[in-house]
Amino acid sequence: MRSDGVLGFTDAQSAALAEAAQLLQRGMDAAAQAAAMITTALARGGRVAEDVASSSDARVREHDMALRAIAAELAGILRQDDRTVQRRIGDARELTELYPRTFEAGRRNEISERHQRLILDLGAALPSDERVDFETAAIAVCREDTPGRVKGRLEMIAARLHPRTLSERHREARDARNVRVIDLGEGMSDLIATLPTVLAHAVCGRLTAQGRAIADTRTRDRSARDGTAGAAPAGTSPEPVLSRLIPSEVTISDARTLDQVRADVLADILLTAAPDADPTRTDDGPGTLGAIRARVQVVVPALTLLGADDGPVDLVGRSPIDADTARALLGATKHPIERILTDPVTGSVIEVDTYERPASLDRYLRARDQRCRFPGCRMPAVRCEVDHNHDAARGGRTCRRNLCHLCQRHHSMKQFTAWKVRPLEDGLLEWTSPLGRVYIDRPPMPVTFVPDPEPGRAFDPPGADRTTPSDAAAGPQDGADAPF
Repeated sequence: MRSDGVLGFTDAQSAALAEAAQLLQRGMDAAAQAAAMITTALARGGRVAEDVASSSDARVREHDMALRAIAAELAGILRQDDRTVQRRIGDARELTELYPRTFEAGRRNEISERHQRLILDLGAALPSDERVDFETAAIAVCREDTPGRVKGRLEMIAARLHPRTLSERHREARDARNVRVIDLGEGMSDLIATLPTVLAHAVCGRLTAQGRAIADTRTRDRSARDGTAGAAPAGTSPEPVLSRLIPSEVTISDARTLDQVRADVLADILLTAAPDADPTRTDDGPGTLGAIRARVQVVVPALTLLGADDGPVDLVGRSPIDADTARALLGATKHPIERILTDPVTGSVIEVDTYERPASLDRYLRARDQRCRFPGCRMPAVRCEVDHNHDAARGGRTCRRNLCHLCQRHHSMKQFTAWKVRPLEDGLLEWTSPLGRVYIDRPPMPVTFVPDPEPGRAFDPPGADRTTPSDAAAGPQDGADAPF
């Protein structure tokens, strides 16, 4: 520990860590080559099965038997069951034959196997003539960030390239909404509700808020009992309704986890609340937690809001939602919806809704960051803390350039370890690890597609060379990911 309280390393520890990092990099490169070798072998085995069947009259049966025999042969080497290997053969052929550039990017360790899986899964719904454009754009996006972070962007790209709009497909898909029970044994079951995405996350968010309200009351009552009570946390009532309605001896003895509380609250709401048939009613009726609301952040291009475009809309930190749902959300007057309008061409923020540093600065930061700004983290901004890159206690200014969203884990790590962050232009952050490795974190790009002025082309990925689109190396232009 250094004198300033920051966790540091001795020279010997730094040297050992640097050696471990170099070894890891070499291992990752070798593992990518080995994975590509295994994929190639499996694909070749699948093609042999097809060749065997090509000379037979009973193609389907002969091909299936040949594929089973080959899968069993290779399963012995892989030490897996032959059914698993047969599925892997199919995946290997799909990757090498339909997505050759994705396969090559993985072999060169430019993207991971999880990135490759995402590209295959999301490209499966696209017609064959759109796959080249999707693959080019997807590889460029995958090179920039972790699979968890790029998933939403890839979904947006696939949705834009699909011949049918997400609104059309969503209208059909929501007909399959349902609730079902799967028995698990030991007297437990899964209760599963298939809902439109925005409703599912809003329900989960509200349950979380209600669970935390119970936990806050429990902590306050225990502090009062122990004589350690202090000022109420910022933004909370010094005497919440819950404390007045539930005896303190009950909350003090409550040892449930947040997951357990959420499950209990869900069961209480579903089993004790009757459906309300009054269309004019705006409150939640009786209850101690009815005033809590879920918060949903949606990034909507201006043309989509006006109804001139039916493209997918970004539900921040989650999957895209259809334009009809987004417009319905933006037409609501309730405060839980954070409204952000973006320019359809540049992706820059045009306007944000009012919301309670100054309120306008907080709105700007949420629109710019959208999630935790530590490399690889995708915790939504609405669940993060606004942090000064250069500590305010040491003279750091409260301004756009010096502020960013960090989740609690990475806020603490920045404060107590040797990780350093330096703000760059256009909202970029330069993180430096204890070993001196530099990582650039870019603000998410709210709009994925740029209209192409050339007729006859549906899409050019960022950085693509228009003269040789099929072979162009896809990568963002300078500042392409910075909407500000």
